[in-house]
Order: sequence, then C-alpha cells, then structure tokens
Amino acid sequence: MGILNVTPDSFSDGGHFYSPEKAFVQARQMIADGADLLDVGGESTRPGAPVVSLQEELDRVLPVIEGLRRETDIPLSIDTTKASVAAEAVACGANFINDISGLQFDPQMAKTAATSGAGLFLMHTRGRPGIMQQDTDYHDLLNEVLDFLLHAADTAITAGVDRQSIAIDPGIGFGKDVIGNLRLLQRLGRLVESGYPVLLGTSRKSFIGQILQQESTAERLAGTLATIASGVERGAIFFRVHDVRPAREAALIAWAVREGELPVSKD
Repeated sequence: MGILNVTPDSFSDGGHFYSPEKAFVQARQMIADGADLLDVGGESTRPGAPVVSLQEELDRVLPVIEGLRRETDIPLSIDTTKASVAAEAVACGANFINDISGLQFDPQMAKTAATSGAGLFLMHTRGRPGIMQQDTDYHDLLNEVLDFLLHAADTAITAGVDRQSIAIDPGIGFGKDVIGNLRLLQRLGRLVESGYPVLLGTSRKSFIGQILQQESTAERLAGTLATIASGVERGAIFFRVHDVRPAREAALIAWAVREGELPVSKD
C-alpha cells in the first residue's frame, strides 16, 4: 500500500505531493515500483497534528482520486476519519476506506462503509492525533488492542459491512510508546489469528528512529524494511509504506523464506 499524502504537514513527506500534479507523479512512480494499492490522505495523523476542516480535506483528496481513477485501475484507498469524505471519495472511485480511528471519530462511518460497498481498514488508536501520545500506558496492551479492533469489526458488520471486506491494523505509533510498538510487532500473530487480514504501518515511524537514534525520517528505510520482514514472517498481509520498491522486495524475500518457495510474479 503506497502512501500518498496530499497534505502540507505529514510527518515524513508533508508538502512533497501537496498539489494534484505532484501527487500524480508520485502515484505513477509507486505503481511502477510495484504498489498494489494507493492510500490517499488529506489530513495528517502525525502526533500533535491539527484537525482539518471537511471542505479542506475534500478539496485536497477528491481531485487526486478522480484523476487517478481516470488514468489507472489500481485499487485506491481513502485515508480519512470523516464519513462524508469517505462517501465522496468512494463515489469518485476509491475502493477502500482506511479509518485510523477504528470508527471512533465519526458515528456515521460504519454505515457509510456499508452503503458504499467499499472495503474497510480499521486501526487502533487512543484519542485524536493531537493527544494520542499523552497516554501510552496499558494494563494489557495486546488484548486491549485486539478487543478494540474486534469490537470495531463487529460494529461494521452490524451496520452491514461484509466481514470479508474488513482488515485490521494495530496502529503502530498511535497511542503507543516504543516498547508498546515492539510488543505489538512481536505478538502480531495474535491479531492474525483473529481471522481478519492484518495491515501493518511502520514506515519511517519514530520508534524506528528511537531504536536506531535517527532523527531524520529519511534515514529510517533499513529499519522499516526489518519491520516489514518481521511482519511477513508473522502473517501480516498489507504493508503501508512510503518506499514501495524496497518494501516490496523485502516482503517478497521474507515470504519466500517463510514459505520455502518462489513468489509468483505480479506480471
């Protein structure tokens, strides 16, 4: 899953692809590098990020989704917590809704997903980005995260979303400290055992920088690839990344080692 942030302030690539023209160039490159899915977002979810208005978010993402849908049939995901944005994006050609709040922030999101027929990614977080890192203590981190995600999935199913259209994401870096992130990665297999496909988003995140003492996000590629290989080994299926080609190569090697066979070519 290639990350396409149409924002001025995302933690790693904010402002780089802020205009639709630059976003299209980056999207084409990610497709050429082997992306299977593009995740378009118009509101930064980095720790401390401010809330973006509904209209501003729509103005950022809809031209990109419309333009991409005109020129490519690659699956598209809308990264949003607003049901109205999700509905408009799906109407413009998005295939998936990626809700980092796990249906917490907008009570209409589950129904919107059901009505639209879009696939749904549900992530665990603790509070909005502006405050999520203020409380990273858990009594039982793994089970609390898993219970949250299973409850979110049940809510979506009750609203009419097909169970087969749901994937879950432990929310690495969202309301967790570095040790919490490591423990979730270590026990990722528990989430896989739930029966839902697991999405892992570790790309360039701060816990990698803390471990390797790297302040610049651009330095964190090797650390990111290590987490992807670990995620493949533990059964994760989707990987949300900035650097598509090296991430895909790391995932393919990890899969080949795990399975003891050659991966099938995309072509």
